[in-house]
Amino acid sequence: MKKPKVSGYVDFFLLPVQKKNLNAYKRLAKKFAEMVGKYGALDYRECAGDDLRLNGAGSFGGIIKLKPGEILVASYVLYSSKKQRDRANKKLMSDPIMEKMMENKPAFDPKRLYFGGFKTFVTL
Repeated sequence: MKKPKVSGYVDFFLLPVQKKNLNAYKRLAKKFAEMVGKYGALDYRECAGDDLRLNGAGSFGGIIKLKPGEILVASYVLYSSKKQRDRANKKLMSDPIMEKMMENKPAFDPKRLYFGGFKTFVTL
């Protein structure tokens, strides 16, 4: 299946998760995936770090300062535009399901969550 070309806007997330909490985090991520899809995301991925070292390059594990027993999770949400992302995030933050997710003790340390929004300029 060929995907339509979208210039789009991407939110990227990097966060360390204790390996013992990975299944709980996956459950949280599945709920989040449903929510961003409901509010217009074109694509959403959650990825667990597997091969984070490349000779001659810095490593994500070094930048994030992974602690023993942690795994690095990287995720992204693709939207058609920054405007669409902003509308979706506004709806997400007022969604009762999201509010309930934020009340519960998360499966990760929110203070160590790294986030950024990016304009895309090359797509496959």
